[in-house]
Amino acid sequence: MRYILCVDQGTTSTKAFLLDENGNLSSGTHVPFKQYYPQPGWVSHDAEEIYVSVLKACAMILAEHPEAKGSIAGMGITNQRETTVAFSPSGKPFSKAIVWQCRRTSDICRRPEIKEQSRRITEITGLKIDPYFSATKMIWFLENIRSLRERCAMGECYLSTIDGFLVYRLTAGRSYASDYSNCSRTMLFDIAQKKYDPEFLDLFGIPVNTLAKPMESCADYGEICLKEDYLRDNGFTDDEIELLLSINGVHITGVLGDQPAALLGQNAINKGDSKTTYGTGSFTLMNLGTEPVFSKNGLLTSCAWSIKGVTNYALEGSIFQAGSVISWLKDELGFIENPKECDDFCNSIEDCGGVYLVPAFTGLGAPYWKPDARGILTGLTRGTGRAQIIRAGVESIAYQVTELVNLMTDDTGIKAGRMKVDGGVCASSFLMQLQSDLLGVTITRALSDEMTAMGAGLAAGIQSGLFEDLEQTSRFYKAGASYEPKMSAFEVSEKMEGYRSAVRATLLTSND
Repeated sequence: MRYILCVDQGTTSTKAFLLDENGNLSSGTHVPFKQYYPQPGWVSHDAEEIYVSVLKACAMILAEHPEAKGSIAGMGITNQRETTVAFSPSGKPFSKAIVWQCRRTSDICRRPEIKEQSRRITEITGLKIDPYFSATKMIWFLENIRSLRERCAMGECYLSTIDGFLVYRLTAGRSYASDYSNCSRTMLFDIAQKKYDPEFLDLFGIPVNTLAKPMESCADYGEICLKEDYLRDNGFTDDEIELLLSINGVHITGVLGDQPAALLGQNAINKGDSKTTYGTGSFTLMNLGTEPVFSKNGLLTSCAWSIKGVTNYALEGSIFQAGSVISWLKDELGFIENPKECDDFCNSIEDCGGVYLVPAFTGLGAPYWKPDARGILTGLTRGTGRAQIIRAGVESIAYQVTELVNLMTDDTGIKAGRMKVDGGVCASSFLMQLQSDLLGVTITRALSDEMTAMGAGLAAGIQSGLFEDLEQTSRFYKAGASYEPKMSAFEVSEKMEGYRSAVRATLLTSND
């Protein structure tokens, strides 16, 4: 039996899995890392901690599956997109990474020379001007880290999304590459030509030599080359070091951003297929086939994957706060001790009593793109209690997704009868039923919530020769629970109008 070593580098943790040649994905190992919040609205990661977490997760999964030692056919990497790292040729980060959720570059987005290019940016990159994307994060590094521009000019600095950084580190600097799905989230990438746009490089002042080489999702990204001294210096045991050194020489054969990886893992490989991943944020993607569709409704268009010379595109709506709403209810408000309690509270009352939450904790994403908006609770009365606020928090996730899916239908004319879902928040049956009701479609949850890792593994497996093509891998998909719509159209309309009213109140608080 041969295996793909799958690395899922997420926003709050790194996971590792093994995908065998029959399409079976192992249970994963989980290594959390620290979140840094230096100022309100700012979110940072230590990229060195991220790299160590990748190595730790790989050592753990190999220890759990000794039968895989010596039988790894390739590595697949999927990663949090847009999060940006500035690092030296030695691989050392110059500062903390700026996370995709971070709002520190809002003022950069408002610069006149950038705003006046908004239409062309959307037409070429498929994106909207927003702190979410990597280009303004790169500007922030160049303007706030001493001598960084000079270092860039001398070829002594790289600016990259997490995938490029990991490829560089895992290959000991012998390869520096990023796949199209990640490149197309930088706001520098021409998604039709699949190359960096020289005018945008000039506009944002980003030297092209600092950027990772764009490559297909299925490609040879180089061979793993780990150093024993580094592993010892970072506290790995002798057994872990032996396991990690055993993957030296294995090639990285698949790279995908997390959301297109989940689309692929969900077997949403045909035009019109859609999926929503409910993680820290929530991301709804529709497969557009081989021709991009540019949204008139504030949605995003990106490369989904490119396999054997064929590129698929996706229309995407991004919600910054989904699972993080549940974390807020638990950690900041102290309303629950465990996320599993949410369903009990939601089912303990008939409705929210007119309470709505708009969780714009770090601004509003699609379709509003208001980075300065802030969260709001509306409809509070003397009778409002913990259960109403918890339920309003859970419902807010479904309302946001419903808005996005309806806009996708308007952009494409495609009304799908089914949506596939994955991610940890899907454990809430209350949320999944409400989502089915609001959309009026069947919701099918994957048997495994690890579709992101699955997609990266499938891509790596095709390049490694473990799998022939997408047609073969489509047989690996396994469905779990399904939810059918039960709510009347009138009730859906009433609920959505209540949410839109709350959003309008939120927008009044925006300075943008």
